[in-house]
Amino acid sequence: MKTNNLNNKKPFILQMKSIYKTFPGVQALRGVDFNLYSGEIHGLVGKNGAGKTTLVAILMGLQAPDAGDIKIEGHQVKVMTPGEAIKAGVAYVPQRVDLMDSLTVGENILAGQLLKDKLGFINWPDNYHEAERRLKKLGLHLNVRSRLEGISMAEQTMLVIAKAIFSNAKLIILDEPTASLPRKDIERLFGFIHSLKEKGVAFIYISHHIEEVFEICDRVTILRDGNLVDVCNVSELTMGKLTAKIAGENIKENERKSTQEDKPVLNVNGLTRRGFYEDINLSIKKGEIVGISGLQGCGVETLGKGLFAMENRGIGEVEINGKPFLPRNPRDAFTQGLAYLPQDRYHFGLVGSRTVKENITYPVLKRFLMPFGLIKNSDESDLVAEYIESLGIVTPSHNQTALLLSGGNQQKVIFAKLAATRPSVLILHEPTQGIDVRAKQDIYRIIDELGTQGVSIIIISIEIHELIGVCDRILVMYEGRITHEFLKGDNKTTSENILLAIEGENNRNAIKQK
Repeated sequence: MKTNNLNNKKPFILQMKSIYKTFPGVQALRGVDFNLYSGEIHGLVGKNGAGKTTLVAILMGLQAPDAGDIKIEGHQVKVMTPGEAIKAGVAYVPQRVDLMDSLTVGENILAGQLLKDKLGFINWPDNYHEAERRLKKLGLHLNVRSRLEGISMAEQTMLVIAKAIFSNAKLIILDEPTASLPRKDIERLFGFIHSLKEKGVAFIYISHHIEEVFEICDRVTILRDGNLVDVCNVSELTMGKLTAKIAGENIKENERKSTQEDKPVLNVNGLTRRGFYEDINLSIKKGEIVGISGLQGCGVETLGKGLFAMENRGIGEVEINGKPFLPRNPRDAFTQGLAYLPQDRYHFGLVGSRTVKENITYPVLKRFLMPFGLIKNSDESDLVAEYIESLGIVTPSHNQTALLLSGGNQQKVIFAKLAATRPSVLILHEPTQGIDVRAKQDIYRIIDELGTQGVSIIIISIEIHELIGVCDRILVMYEGRITHEFLKGDNKTTSENILLAIEGENNRNAIKQK
């Protein structure tokens, strides 16, 4: 759903002028301007470390600018605090929505505002009626008596946006709102955002999914290294032009030559876990890169976790390098040659309180052992420096606490940790989620190098265009089964055909021939 560009006669709801911010050793913002019209969806894009997070933090009152002016609806804001931001109608919707899973939809909507009778008891029928009335007013038809854990992530995101509207928000910041959402849910979320835009609500839309900027945004502001690069009408841009402005260079499409050998490394035969996946048969050769995609709930995420022994994998046989692969837990899986990058890398992949160096090397410390159990620090530091450079990890030093890095750089640290182990099989779940276009190229270059070194790689992703560029084969799962296979270079291997398969088009005759 593409929106039309705005009539610039509409009033500004937000004006940020000449915003400067410096942290120790880092000039985060260098005189940045940002203007937002009422009823506008405005993209804010840039590489990790470009200054997006700092600009938003200043707008939300979480950080004070060193210099610059902020006006909301024409009124000068002298000192912006979180309380002042809320009072001014500014709301923030994070990538990881902050709701109470154990409560119902209605309870989440009215949290802190529950209606009571004359005796002070909560009047549940009236509360649910009021929650339902509020949601219907915004075009949302959710069961207000359902527990939050029973609704989709897209619906939870819409619920957070709705709560902000009920609190009189006029300007809503959306931070990577579509991460991990299937296409149908993305379309539903975009429809909801567009309906609120028509009511005059303004949105700042932060995303690394450049195609979404073209789908939903009116204008886009590009930041790079703390500088304002450009402000453009989306209708006047192309994907290539916007990508070049973000990166500061022309980014080439990722294309690789296959380096797979005939030797099979991973063999999966008849793997079945009732209710999740059934009769999975899969063979991956040495150096081969295989993509697996499908709708949320198709079974592919559970398959990845099952192979890594994060969950019960069910019945069936799995071999790595001709030997039975029977891990009891992730540590066993790791030692038997299989590494896994989870989608929720913040819970399962990063030790935030430890340094960049420690996060990268703790799985391979034995490599640096000297007599008496001492660590050869020079070799360890050399390895860390190699990955910091090759992955473009932005950090003051390898002794920086990992939690203090940006989200994209944290993700690269986790990837470096797995790459350093040189596993036989590497499973990557959405390896480029939440990172910028330049960082994506770095990640896929490392994936390509690992394939050249003989690592067999499975990429679980909904980023079809990226899979086509990097994978030797792409498999599609639907309702727990592998239903389609697309080969690199085949004229049937197009985004359109793969999406048809993902959506459940199981008739192979429907796959279009060019």
